[in-house]
Amino acid sequence: MDSARENVPYIIQNLRSAYGVPRRDRHLDPLDCLIETILSQSTSNQNSHRAYANLKARFPAWERARRARTTSIEAAIRVGGLARQKSVRIKSLLNEIYQRRGSLDLSFLRTARLDDAVQFLAGFKGVGPKTAACTLLFACNRPVFPIDVHIFRIARRLGLLPEKCSDQQGHRIMAETIPPSRYFEAHINLIRLGRQVCRPTNPRCEQCCLVDYCLYYQKTVPSGEQSIYARTAG
Repeated sequence: MDSARENVPYIIQNLRSAYGVPRRDRHLDPLDCLIETILSQSTSNQNSHRAYANLKARFPAWERARRARTTSIEAAIRVGGLARQKSVRIKSLLNEIYQRRGSLDLSFLRTARLDDAVQFLAGFKGVGPKTAACTLLFACNRPVFPIDVHIFRIARRLGLLPEKCSDQQGHRIMAETIPPSRYFEAHINLIRLGRQVCRPTNPRCEQCCLVDYCLYYQKTVPSGEQSIYARTAG
């Protein structure tokens, strides 16, 4: 893993060359981002975006959702899948935030000590390391590195993560591996790579900008084809 970490600057640069530098194109409210991330769990981006849009249309203010019946929340987010479980989770989350803070305003997460902000979010049922990290990175511009299934897969193939590690361990290792100033860029571009190229099955190694640093590629692609793939990807 130590030798793989030496490749990180080149990995980030190759991703930048392939996908550009992602921009933060909107100002996100922390609670909006938190609930949107919960809705994204175990479903497609398209479905989660539709569920979130429906939920906001039905409840323009989160206080109205907090006071609503769980069944009303469930009906609004049904298109996203797992609506029953997520509606209960969202309703409980809103009530717990109100009980702890006296309001639903989470703007304090932008300036609170980072450890305190992480601990606060992690205290809610259904808010794991990825959900907390996404909220802090995207809505609060805090130096945290979220890992989803795509990044886990790519990091293992690159040798940056061991084959077996917990969600929390993975987040800790990657946070130590990626330079904090590149967290946002690396997160977005790795997900792009995972969705388009480095798929769970039949990855498109011939199109990958990271083949030179990929242990999976070295183990699975016949040596006679490796130079061809590397030239194609480059």
